[in-house]
Amino acid sequence: MKSYARAAVLGAGLAMGWSACSKHPEVSAPNAGATAGTAAKAVTAPPEKKGAEKKAADRYPLTGVVVSVDVPKKILVVQHDEIPDYMPAMTMEFIVSAGDAAVAKPGQRIRAEMIPSKTGDFRLEKIWPAEKNAVDAVAAGALKLRQDTFTLGKNAYREIGESAPEFTLYDQEGRVVPSGRFRGKMVMLNFIFTRCPVATMCPASTMKMISAQKQAAAAGAKGIEFVSITLDPAYDTPGVLKEYAAGYGINTANFSFLTGPEAAVRDLLTQFGVIAELKGELIQHTLSTILIGEDGKIIHREEGSAWEPKEFVARMRK
Repeated sequence: MKSYARAAVLGAGLAMGWSACSKHPEVSAPNAGATAGTAAKAVTAPPEKKGAEKKAADRYPLTGVVVSVDVPKKILVVQHDEIPDYMPAMTMEFIVSAGDAAVAKPGQRIRAEMIPSKTGDFRLEKIWPAEKNAVDAVAAGALKLRQDTFTLGKNAYREIGESAPEFTLYDQEGRVVPSGRFRGKMVMLNFIFTRCPVATMCPASTMKMISAQKQAAAAGAKGIEFVSITLDPAYDTPGVLKEYAAGYGINTANFSFLTGPEAAVRDLLTQFGVIAELKGELIQHTLSTILIGEDGKIIHREEGSAWEPKEFVARMRK
């Protein structure tokens, strides 16, 4: 029965049509992401690159510790490790996106991509938390989810009445969020990505989640959490998600935007019955919005974006 039920869900998604939502750059390694920065300035000028002229498009993996953050100027001072074949370890000043500046904390270890320019400016993109405890927790969660999906095989799709899959991801503040944090609360969950330009897809879904959040509060519904998991973890870092939430004016007191290893996101898509495929430079995907009860079991779901927030809020009040 499960395979037929899953086919019905996926068939409904295909019937409503694929959404070719975004031009997608070359996909980075799992758990990588990007957020656009502007210019940057080095505190100490690096040595010249030997044997080749530096290019503005060059990218270098960087690891280091945040020394200070200037949020208004979008500047991070980072004490970074040696960058092989480019520069020794040193302390430098970088300009980053507004979201990355808002997420960064002094003393935090990060990994990122450094982008120099011919003018000597530097910026950081694809900034991720790199503290060992956090990285290990997210990796362990991804491995457990992978094993769970593999073990379930054809029965991986979670139907109404079954327990939602467990996961461990990062939120828009760069914090590690295990799914167990939501146990005992009702969770309204969907999948979106920040670059989706199709008004009837991710933007519409986000607006309806916001409406449901406001309606639930107005109705006096207690213990409700709203969760959006990115379909595009190669781009949607914590900083990107932070900026996305701010752009919509979302109250994140009980609304989390989650990202993490690409393999973990793929397993969650499989278990929640959402299709997302990279077709050339486009992401094609279906939409599902799911309501999970206090006991962790799925109690309602809607396909596409034609549903009304009040349909979910009515169930939250029961």
